[in-house]
Amino acid sequence: MRFADLDTTLRLLDFPGLVAALRETYRRGVDTYDRRLLVEPLPNGEQNDWLLQPAWQYGRNFGIKLVSIFPGNEAKGVNTILGAYVLFDGATGLPQLVIDGVGITLRKTAANSALATDFLARKDAKTLLMIGAGALAPHLIEAHSAVRKFERVLIWNRTPAKAEAIARKIDRPGYRAAAMTDLEAAVGEADVISAATFATEPLIKGAWLKPGTHVDLVGGYRPDLRESDDEAVKRARVFVDWRPSTIEICGDICQPIAAGLTSDAAITDTFQLARGERPARQNAEEITLFKSGGGGHEDLGTAQYLMSRLDA
Repeated sequence: MRFADLDTTLRLLDFPGLVAALRETYRRGVDTYDRRLLVEPLPNGEQNDWLLQPAWQYGRNFGIKLVSIFPGNEAKGVNTILGAYVLFDGATGLPQLVIDGVGITLRKTAANSALATDFLARKDAKTLLMIGAGALAPHLIEAHSAVRKFERVLIWNRTPAKAEAIARKIDRPGYRAAAMTDLEAAVGEADVISAATFATEPLIKGAWLKPGTHVDLVGGYRPDLRESDDEAVKRARVFVDWRPSTIEICGDICQPIAAGLTSDAAITDTFQLARGERPARQNAEEITLFKSGGGGHEDLGTAQYLMSRLDA
């Protein structure tokens, strides 16, 4: 059995290759998968989460990701998301590879959003807005930049100093990076908006979105979390990566469905996009909204790609 530590995982999971690998995973699909979320309620009203995501392609591979999500870790100087992934041989059941959970989660999550952006964002998108300045933000920016040639990258965070730190970190030839303090103005300028926060109240207002915008929602993995408002859903055509991890679970989707603003039938998932079963962007003026909920199929495809890179 082999091991891929954080540095190895981040180095080998290049975004062009990983986006292509995930596209094939969605096209091919998996034979069975599941999702389990265990919760530890905390005295302050918050909660720690332990997420288990297995998936199986019969005869090829199966694997499981074990992830802890402890929001209070940020104040302790520890990563909010920690864990491990174990990949097994589908023909023998032998464990093949153990992967650092932080590394696979950061790269997989960012690549999954970038794949949706490649399907849904305008080809001439020039300005990316990153809402949130946590550990995932630089990876999301890099991944989206692998599928679109942005000229500007804007970063907004509740703590401006954190947005400024990200802007300094990612600023490079090819595009200008800048921290923003006016979220409404930033949303109005953006062609692609990516949000990765723990917001309980919507940050992205639908009234602020200009025609042709693509919205990528990465945070908000529970029913009580919300990154966009109802108006954004009303104005957009809505997409998700995996229905079991979004339709009844994520506040950005389950709340509008409960309010009658959209429905399961009206929503397209990435499996349908990858297989050409439903259309992606239909015109330059359309607003598209993608909700990422994650899933074991994404981690399995990422682990398989990493295994191929280790063997190269």
